[in-house]
Amino acid sequence: MKDGKFLMAGNKAGPDYLYSVGGRIKFGETAEEAVIREVYEETGVRMDIDRLGYVHENYFYGDAASNLGKLIYEISFFFFMKVPDDFEPVSRSFTEDGHEEYLRWVAPDEPVEYYPQFFRTELRHPTKEVKYFLTDERKEHCV
Repeated sequence: MKDGKFLMAGNKAGPDYLYSVGGRIKFGETAEEAVIREVYEETGVRMDIDRLGYVHENYFYGDAASNLGKLIYEISFFFFMKVPDDFEPVSRSFTEDGHEEYLRWVAPDEPVEYYPQFFRTELRHPTKEVKYFLTDERKEHCV
């Protein structure tokens, strides 16, 4: 976060929504090592961690070519990073389908679609405590 806004990623070739900067943990990495590496890979800037903010357990259906319509289960750790004062976001990454990504600062109340959706309320007044969230789209697809 910086000046009340948070950094999100998107890509013009994919669905029209934004998603958090980050990625997967490699075997042998800690979550902290992974977020430092991923932020560096996506922005070109090595940032330190401020603190863990959220743990998100998420069931959703894929929308990328490689996972279209497949049920995906993930557990995400969202960290607050120490953002340098002179940081200007420049994307240096691509999606798993090879589409170039872009970075954008977003205000919590901005009328754009982004995930995770709990950012909309939680990032208006962030706290020091770690919060847990569950999103389960399986319930929406029941017959």
